[in-house]
Amino acid sequence: MKSTELKALLIASKQYATEDRLFSWWCLFSTMLLYIMLVSVAVCSAQMTLRILCSFIAALVQVRLFVIFHDYQHGTILGESVFARFLMKLFGLVFLNPPSVWKRSHDHHHKYNSRLHGSSTGSYRLMTTDAYAQATPAERRAYAASRHPLTMLLGYLTIFLWGMCLRPLLANPRCHADAGLSILVHLAVATILAFIGIDAMLLGFILPMSVASCFGAYLFYAQHNFPSVVLRSGTEWTRVDAALKASSFILMGRVMNWLTGNIGYHHVHHLNAKIPFYRLPEAMRGLKELQSPKVITLSLSDIRACLRLKLWDPQLERLVSFEGR
Repeated sequence: MKSTELKALLIASKQYATEDRLFSWWCLFSTMLLYIMLVSVAVCSAQMTLRILCSFIAALVQVRLFVIFHDYQHGTILGESVFARFLMKLFGLVFLNPPSVWKRSHDHHHKYNSRLHGSSTGSYRLMTTDAYAQATPAERRAYAASRHPLTMLLGYLTIFLWGMCLRPLLANPRCHADAGLSILVHLAVATILAFIGIDAMLLGFILPMSVASCFGAYLFYAQHNFPSVVLRSGTEWTRVDAALKASSFILMGRVMNWLTGNIGYHHVHHLNAKIPFYRLPEAMRGLKELQSPKVITLSLSDIRACLRLKLWDPQLERLVSFEGR
């Protein structure tokens, strides 16, 4: 696209970058109410099958709550509301997303998405085939671990407890004191539920957190690590290219789109992060440049195809496995 066309697309996207304040509140309160209802069933003395089912559904609703938190952190919805700030900060602390760490890392991710240089802050680390070939065995093992499916499966511990809380707290306690507070609040909630019963703690908190963390970790990975992704270095990079060529559109049904807060429309979100999550489909329908995205699905074959991608091959200009295929 020409520079004039890129600028025109960014300007056109601004018409969707306004919120319906009442609808934003509705999304927040209705999602919170549903989550509380599901967790209440999960911790009560109902039939175990029903409790487990509600626990799993609560995990998916937690993903939607996270997307609302994510939009708030972008300044996209509910800005300048003291009550919203309190609720969103509380959510971040309870679910191991300390606001100071999240905003720093996620803003960095949006600024440098699809660039081949710079740190991996806020994203999955990515090495080129040449850099990997020159790395030490220890560096290779650490890198392989960072992109291993188990890292996503255990995202509760690897990404949220360690990556979002412990590591930044140890690196800079003064700047990220809320990371330590998040760990304390998280443990306090788990302890309170443990007094009700170990099963209440597991089904009402640990299982939903584990499932939501795993699912969220994979979604974030697949949004920028998929077979047809295009990456560029420094001067060749543009914000629009990063959105249209390096951010996927994860095709989902209506229920999953609701549960994930339309986060599958990730190419639209990266074009303009000020578009509220509930207006992303509208923006895609209204802007023809967004209607030919890089599409992936949540099918097992697509998940396997994404997970096998480990390195960027500059010669082939695509992501490849460790074996170079």
